[in-house]
Amino acid sequence: MSLLQYPTSLQTPDDPFVLMSNTSAEYFVAQSGLQSNNFDAPSHHSEFAIEKDRYILDENQESLRVPLVWRSESGMTVTKTYIFYRDRYLIDLEYEIQNNSGQSINVNQYRQLRRKPVTDDETQSFIYTFIGGVVSTPEDRYEKIDFEDFSDPSNSRRSLGGWAAIIEHYFVGAWIPSQEETSTIYTKALSSPQQRYIIGLQSEPLQIAANSTGKLATGLFVGPKIQDRMREVAPHLDLTVDYGFLSVIAKPIFWLLQKIHSLVGNWGWAIVGVTMCIKLLFYKLSEASYRSMARMRKLQPQLMSLKERYGDDRAKMGQATMELYKKEKVNPLGGCLPILVQIPVFISLYWVLLESVELRQAPWILWIEDLSLMDKYYVLPVIMGVTMFIQQKLNPAPVDPIQQKVFMFMPLIFTVFFAFFPAGLVLYWVVNNTLSIAQQYYITRHVLAEK
Repeated sequence: MSLLQYPTSLQTPDDPFVLMSNTSAEYFVAQSGLQSNNFDAPSHHSEFAIEKDRYILDENQESLRVPLVWRSESGMTVTKTYIFYRDRYLIDLEYEIQNNSGQSINVNQYRQLRRKPVTDDETQSFIYTFIGGVVSTPEDRYEKIDFEDFSDPSNSRRSLGGWAAIIEHYFVGAWIPSQEETSTIYTKALSSPQQRYIIGLQSEPLQIAANSTGKLATGLFVGPKIQDRMREVAPHLDLTVDYGFLSVIAKPIFWLLQKIHSLVGNWGWAIVGVTMCIKLLFYKLSEASYRSMARMRKLQPQLMSLKERYGDDRAKMGQATMELYKKEKVNPLGGCLPILVQIPVFISLYWVLLESVELRQAPWILWIEDLSLMDKYYVLPVIMGVTMFIQQKLNPAPVDPIQQKVFMFMPLIFTVFFAFFPAGLVLYWVVNNTLSIAQQYYITRHVLAEK
């Protein structure tokens, strides 16, 4: 199944991303069928008759129905109809079961997703994104299941409503039953003839009297993890955009990112805008931190003097240092605590930028053609390292020479580390560091000087 609005890469704009395929290299398929304990029923292996071999959604149509027919020798006729919609990633599936066998039958439907193991090409060395199964039930609205655990029988459970899915970094395939239907969720791990992982749902039996008709229905979502679209399809399906335990902070940040993007029309500038808003929100906290650092910087000569006086006597050095802090009314933790308060917000923004499909193949300016990929010229990581170095020069240097050497190499280490990060994440750090330098310089050079 190809997603026409999502090219495989910027270099191949006419080559759509294939989310579902039955080829061995890209194997990921959705399967569905019927089961009966007293009659033959069509499975996903059964052959259905179809009226024509090509269906097209006309410009004046909002939906397209594709019926397939299966008949048994015992007198059961099943019409399996796929319903496609314009500009939606939801496919509805309906079964109409005509029982002309002369006796009552019991029939249930099953739906499952089958996928190959994760390959090295699908994983990123420096950034972890989950690829595996997810189920949602009234008891647990979002539970991830690693492929390695698909053989665990404890994964089986009955659920009213809910859904079962296999997710990738930006995309998801999910079977969605009626929220009034009770189903059994199951997982399987197959090793022969090829290694495959299966997650699915099996409905309760439906009894169809002789010479009567029964109906079953379900839905299949196959597409990008666009939160607004998924909320319309099923409860909690939008949680496949996984912000982890910081969702309560990350969701407002993503909302703000969307709002700014609607104004500027560019996701790169939207990241800049969000970073500026966060810095403004924590301005007072940062101001307190930088004031404390500036006072600590003024004490550097006295601290060095104490270091020379007491040498390696750490006990006396620590006591003399604390007395100096008390005398000068300086809190050595004053520069750290405000920063610690901001860490959850920064981590939340990190996950927002990492999980948002909107940033996939989104350009910013000049050489940054895709904010979800690393900067191929390493310009942003180098700028980030330079801003980190400048920040260090504005901060009080550690008295311990070993710590001084460690801090001296930190900008270089982070530059190499960030060189492999998506450009959108590095852009955030560059803007954040630049704003921090400006704020810290102003406070250090002007506010304290005036006093």
